[in-house]
Amino acid sequence: MIDLRFVRENPEAVRASQRARGEDPALVDALLEADAARRAAVATADTLRAEHKAMGKVIGKASKEERPALLAAATDMSAKVKEAEAAQHAADADLDAAHRAISNVVQEGAPAGGEDDYIVLETVGTPPEFDFEPKDHLELGESLGLIDMERGAKVSGSRFYFLTGHGALLQLGLLQLAAQKAVANGFTMMIPPVLVRPEIMAGTGFLGQHSAEVYHLADDDLYLVGTSEVPLAGYHAEEILDLSEGPKRYAGWSSCFRREAGSYGKDTRGIIRVHQFDKVEMFVYTTPEQADAEHQRLLAWEREMLAAIDVPYRVIDTAAGDLGSSAARKFDCEAWVPTQQTYRELSSTSNCTTFQARRLSVRYRDENGKPQIAATLNGTLATTRWIVAILENHQQADGSVRVPAALVPFVGTEVLKP
Repeated sequence: MIDLRFVRENPEAVRASQRARGEDPALVDALLEADAARRAAVATADTLRAEHKAMGKVIGKASKEERPALLAAATDMSAKVKEAEAAQHAADADLDAAHRAISNVVQEGAPAGGEDDYIVLETVGTPPEFDFEPKDHLELGESLGLIDMERGAKVSGSRFYFLTGHGALLQLGLLQLAAQKAVANGFTMMIPPVLVRPEIMAGTGFLGQHSAEVYHLADDDLYLVGTSEVPLAGYHAEEILDLSEGPKRYAGWSSCFRREAGSYGKDTRGIIRVHQFDKVEMFVYTTPEQADAEHQRLLAWEREMLAAIDVPYRVIDTAAGDLGSSAARKFDCEAWVPTQQTYRELSSTSNCTTFQARRLSVRYRDENGKPQIAATLNGTLATTRWIVAILENHQQADGSVRVPAALVPFVGTEVLKP
């Protein structure tokens, strides 16, 4: 959630952020009203408690004749205190709900608008020109024995698949390469749980506008994660971190699960939009002052991985209306997909400022030893979807696919042949 003091002092800035996202600016006024009501309820309860305590002292000094009337008055006051405390609890709940309804404040400089209003920051590499009719990734994957959608659907339903043979090795190689790069850059590798409690899922912001995307196990009241960002964000919940020597960086390797609710038949072919995939995700805890610089570092590490698989890509500054509720700024790296003649997202990195850490109570001590809310960031280093870009961009006329040099040691061959 956002800083309540910032909302009080800069309500129009938060309204502007809401409008940039295409969300309701009136939620800001609702939050301010709930905040005022809660503060009034606290003041009333504090006053009544003080009066009740003072009455106790009076009763202790009262004469036998005065005591019955004073005791009756104290009983009435006790009832009023309980009513005031109940009103305070209700006001606390109302404030929390109003607070959680507002997305993170969009960072200055991020473009306004929706999904198509991004700004291209840089284009790297040149899309390949083929002197043959290129095949899409699924046709290549099936002919090379890498992907089996038919049996995936037979076993689990639509949008599930098997990666087979060199297809499995290709994914494992991608993830292993990402893990190596993460460790070389100071990340601690993590294999986190993929089931989390509601308070952790809610704390990261995924039970708001993204709740329809999340698988919920009702009998256990646990959620399957759509990214290891979620368990890594919860890893230090309710803790005070030592950030005196710099950011804490973790890289989570996990399977991820998304319902893809509302995609309405979009990208049903192949493995671009599926219900289960594997990913290595970077996650960072740092100070708010260091967050912007860390965001650029995460983007640079993503670009290193894209260079390793040798595909054309572009970097975009995502528009406010296409940001997740927890992100204040997001940069996507999109690879060229030849058969679609367009760029598709392979990785993204988000600066969530203090939004998640405030919900999860993750703090650090400043130079004066005072606890402050930490900032969190995340970024993708490799995922199953990268196979799409590798297959399509490195295909050859005979139906074979060149394996990027960085992945050859993991895959065991330089060329995947029919």
